[in-house]
Parts: sequence; C-alpha cells; structure tokens
Amino acid sequence: MPKPLPDKLARIATSEIPDSDPMALFEAWLEEARAVEPNDHNAMALATATPDGAPSVRMVLLKGHGPEGFTFYTNAQSRKGEEIRANMQAALLFHWKSLRRQIRIEGPLAEVSSEVADGYFASRSRDSQLGALASDQSRPLASRGEFLTRIAQVTARHLVGPVPRPPHWTGFCLDPQRMEFWMDRPFRLHDRRLFTRIGGGWTSTLLYP
Repeated sequence: MPKPLPDKLARIATSEIPDSDPMALFEAWLEEARAVEPNDHNAMALATATPDGAPSVRMVLLKGHGPEGFTFYTNAQSRKGEEIRANMQAALLFHWKSLRRQIRIEGPLAEVSSEVADGYFASRSRDSQLGALASDQSRPLASRGEFLTRIAQVTARHLVGPVPRPPHWTGFCLDPQRMEFWMDRPFRLHDRRLFTRIGGGWTSTLLYP
C-alpha cells in the first residue's frame, strides 16, 4: 500500500487544469485576466522565424479569437510581417503574472480578408489610424522629429473623412494546433496540460513541470 503524501503535498496533489475544450478554457482564463491585469490583459508574445529558422519575438495585442483562431494586426512590411509572409507559422505566449498562469499556442497563420482588415482598421481611433499611415514600421528613422513631421503631414491630408487603410496594414489569424496551459503551484510542483489538435478534435495530456 503506498504511503500517504505529506500534508503540504496532499494539498496540491490534484491538478486544477481540467481536461476540457481548450478554447473554452482559454476564454475563461482570459476573462479572469481581464478582471485583474492592470494593463492589456490581451497582450501576448508573438514568435516568428525566417525561412532559415532565425527566430524573433515581440509583444502584440490579441484582437479577436474564436473557433477560427487568434487574430492580431500589423504592418505587413515590418520585420514580423515579412517573416510571417515568408514562413506562415508562429507561436503565441500569454503570461498573466497576477494570476501566475501562462498559455502557449502554436500553429499556422492565414492572412485575414481585406474586408476584415478594413472593418478592424475603421474601428481604431483616428490617431491610431494616422499613426499607421505615417509609420514605415521597423525601417530606420533619422530622428523622432522626422516621424512627428510625417504624422503632421498625414494629418493635414486627412482632416476630414475616413482615413484609408494602408494596403500593407493587415491582420493574421493563427489556427491553433497545440495549446499548453501552465499554472504556478507551491514548491515548483506546477500544473501543465498540453492539448494537441487531432483531426477535428483535441487530445490532452498532463506534462511534468
């Protein structure tokens, strides 16, 4: 007969990450983060790579999620945009320090339609629209003053009427194939559960922390 666990281990022996629908679990965790994170509960690290495998990572904001996947928007002529179009695979990481949780998501990317990009661009604040039109994202900039001058020029050209979406400003949607949920536990006995898409469904397994 196995020995009983010490009291401090018995309190954390049962996993708190359920074997359930990972998309529903993501939504539940995101809603909890919305209530407690002081800024940008939808912030996520986006990792991309060049065709020869050189990685890079940066923070972006999740702007949509559902059965189709996880959507974000960017300048497709930026470094990340060029890497995405050359290698349509990416990974996302959500880390909520206040909740001591994280979620890793991996899968292929697809560019959203022009209609979807137009709709989201139109929903942004006018200042954000003008900034996107003025910025050559990731390109060398001689001075801050040069950028402010460009914004002033773009603003003068669009004093009235809608600001047009730049053709290189678009969105991408990641179709999740792997979703890993991590929860901090005492004594570094963390919970980890990996969901892997198989056909139209998901399989699940716990992982050693």
